[in-house]
Amino acid sequence: MTSRNLLVELLVEELPPKSLKQLGNSFAELLTASLKAQDLVPKDAKVTAYASPRRLAVHITHVAAQAADRAVAQKLMPVAVGLDAQGQATPPLLKKLVSLGADASAVPQLKRVMEGKTETLFWDSTVKGTPLTDGLQKALEEAIGKLPIPKVMTYQLADGWSSVNFVRPVHALIALHGADIVPVNILGLQAGRETQGHRFEAKVNPIVLHNADSYAQQLATEGAVIAGFAERRAEIARQLAAAATRENLTPVDDDALLDEVTALVEHPNVLVGKFAAEFLQVPQECLILTMKANQKYFPLLDAQGKLANKFLLVSNIRPTDPGLVIAGNERVVRSRLADAQFFFDQDRKKTLESRVPELKRVVYHNKLGTQYLRMFFVRDIAKMIGAQLSGKELADHAYEAAKLAKADLLTDMVGEFPELQGIMGRYYAQYEELGDDIAFAIEDHYKPRFAGDALPRNPIGICLALADKLETLINMFNVGEIPTGDKDPFALRRHALGIIRILIEKDLSLELDKLTNKVVDAINKYQNSTLELSNSYEDPRTDSYPRIYQYVSKEISENVRVFIYDRLAGSLREQGYTAQEVDAVLSLNPQNLSDIPKRLAAVRAFAALPEAVSLAAANKRVGNILKKTEGGISDAVNNDLLHEPAEQALYQALTSISSKTEEAFDSGDYTASLQILAALKSPVDTFFDHVMVNVEDESLRNNRLALLAQLHQIMNRVADLSKLAS
Repeated sequence: MTSRNLLVELLVEELPPKSLKQLGNSFAELLTASLKAQDLVPKDAKVTAYASPRRLAVHITHVAAQAADRAVAQKLMPVAVGLDAQGQATPPLLKKLVSLGADASAVPQLKRVMEGKTETLFWDSTVKGTPLTDGLQKALEEAIGKLPIPKVMTYQLADGWSSVNFVRPVHALIALHGADIVPVNILGLQAGRETQGHRFEAKVNPIVLHNADSYAQQLATEGAVIAGFAERRAEIARQLAAAATRENLTPVDDDALLDEVTALVEHPNVLVGKFAAEFLQVPQECLILTMKANQKYFPLLDAQGKLANKFLLVSNIRPTDPGLVIAGNERVVRSRLADAQFFFDQDRKKTLESRVPELKRVVYHNKLGTQYLRMFFVRDIAKMIGAQLSGKELADHAYEAAKLAKADLLTDMVGEFPELQGIMGRYYAQYEELGDDIAFAIEDHYKPRFAGDALPRNPIGICLALADKLETLINMFNVGEIPTGDKDPFALRRHALGIIRILIEKDLSLELDKLTNKVVDAINKYQNSTLELSNSYEDPRTDSYPRIYQYVSKEISENVRVFIYDRLAGSLREQGYTAQEVDAVLSLNPQNLSDIPKRLAAVRAFAALPEAVSLAAANKRVGNILKKTEGGISDAVNNDLLHEPAEQALYQALTSISSKTEEAFDSGDYTASLQILAALKSPVDTFFDHVMVNVEDESLRNNRLALLAQLHQIMNRVADLSKLAS
């Protein structure tokens, strides 16, 4: 069967830029998968996806004109049903054969196959391979039906009566198998070989494709279009780097912006623009976000990371004189930056402190009230954490920072750019000369905002970030906003991971159980009708919308801790620790999360010892014995009841290493604490070889159980070593 390369293109009106990359990849994948399922495309075929603002296309190699015929063994029915006593076909069998395009003449060729205890009739037949026209028609319909279209658009066809649904109106369909048109149709269009190039710079329009393989080359030379998304992106990145180098500057690194710009142009041309240096008095985050979000420009930074008064724009045209294009963009950016400057100037006319009461207008959650009420919770939690970490001074500073942390939500700048929350609070706090410690804490209390983000820079920011995240988890769990599957609208998983990173990477000696319980207490104290306020703010319980004060039970605190440990387990596995190592450490629910990396390192070092396998298995055995024991087990071992040499040897070994392991554990040297256990291998093995634990003599049995309980306790202080047993 002959095979040639296939090209399929949908020529459309401008596609949504933020969805283009995914649409292009999905179109190629879905179309190819359907053709492969019909045996029209081999497994090793090369698939190339194309996506530009005005087209979705795919090129597939080695596509058959018709799929190969297939031999099929068709199961019919049990022999007892299909044949009578004389071996003749019954009416049900004849009816079945007719439905398959056969008749009674096929009965002698039927095979009998035993299926369990039943003998069944099978008919071997040949199914004709699917022609490419039929297969491609089916593949197109399936691909278009399954495309991840963010919002479907309904539009009329050329007849003025019919309408179809797609992401944007489609104007042409190309389907070429080699040089031949495949006569398929979709969305009211018949396949052809004509497409359109660049709206203004194409040398030829329409472009008549010679064959499937000339697509990208003809679009580039005749249509001034770089059809491939990856190729166009690479060309933009190259031009950005070259233009920035000429200016001795560096463009802001933003993959999402680069993807979006790639989806906006077909013939990229990077130009350099500038704006008045006086705008640099506005915080550079505001200017950068304005240029990126509103204009899709690439701001330029100097060697110190400071914003320069120049930017890169990606034009879709290449005029001989680009001056008019540059001037027009400079005119637009001037207006945008002037708006940012106006917001900045206006915001500084009011202090952060004066904005706090206005947080009554900002709803946090319809079951939890406003940000004003939440400020009281976070303020008290931050103070509690500060007192635990360092004492009164840190507690007082954390308290003050927490009062102001959300005030910038009411500024014009954050209203225009919500991404700047916290950042603008820091600038306004610095302008008010509140001190860098308070200012940076206001910015940093949102950190870490994503994987790999920086942590808060100072102790005040640490207290505030923990308080903000813990309050969110506790209160959201309390009103049932618990993540399920891939749904996590309040980013609670991110909050949990942020708490984990801060506790571990900042090496904080805060016990998780006590911490969550104190957060619950801080929230619940607002149930007290005689609460005395320690500042001049209005009692949040008089807040008019909404008056909701949810009591938090200790069960919620436990649920949050379980949630945090679950996130921690997943994070540790992603970092390369094995499931056994993670389970061994986390099964003890260590309260100081900052200890966990040292515990994991100790477990890994222990697992490398030659004695580890035997000791882990013995530990598991001991644990099972103790679990099955009814009643209490004594803490003390009676030396006089140790009759067997093996139990005496084990007791002596435990006594000799007990103080050493305890000393190493208490000093935080978990690796040494576990390494010392290697000396127990021989006496433990000998004990289980020669000593029966569950003897009839109750005093002997209880004494041996006490000995095993001591062994279990010593072995499992750092981690549950039984989890290492295979």
